[in-house]
Amino acid sequence: MFKEFKEFIQRGNVMDLAVGVIIGGAFGKIVASVVDDMLMPVISLLTGKVDFSNKFIPLAGQTATNLADAKKEGAVLAWGIFVNNVIVFLITAFAVFLMVKAVNRLRREEPPAPAEPPAPAEDVVLLGEIRDLLKARG
Repeated sequence: MFKEFKEFIQRGNVMDLAVGVIIGGAFGKIVASVVDDMLMPVISLLTGKVDFSNKFIPLAGQTATNLADAKKEGAVLAWGIFVNNVIVFLITAFAVFLMVKAVNRLRREEPPAPAEPPAPAEDVVLLGEIRDLLKARG
């Protein structure tokens, strides 16, 4: 069983997947930072300083004014966090789309150069030489 596991781990696809997961996790943090630290403040400014991460609908009659306190008092529908996550998803999906598009462009093969016509058969070459000799004699 250990031998099979070792073979499984050493396959290229498993290592590629592991690298992809690690890079994907780091990329996710970068996108989350872009959304939370750069986009949402601008969106908040444009919408009258609304902080989406703190928007919620109390479901248990809470009177708290922030999400953390409202969650302590009971169930809440945290729609602002959902909006943030949708924005993160859209930015991530667009970035992945651009990366895949760039990789596909690099992978496109150049059209093959026109192939030389195949060499004529031996008997055709021989007949051509005989013809040329007959023309030369007269």
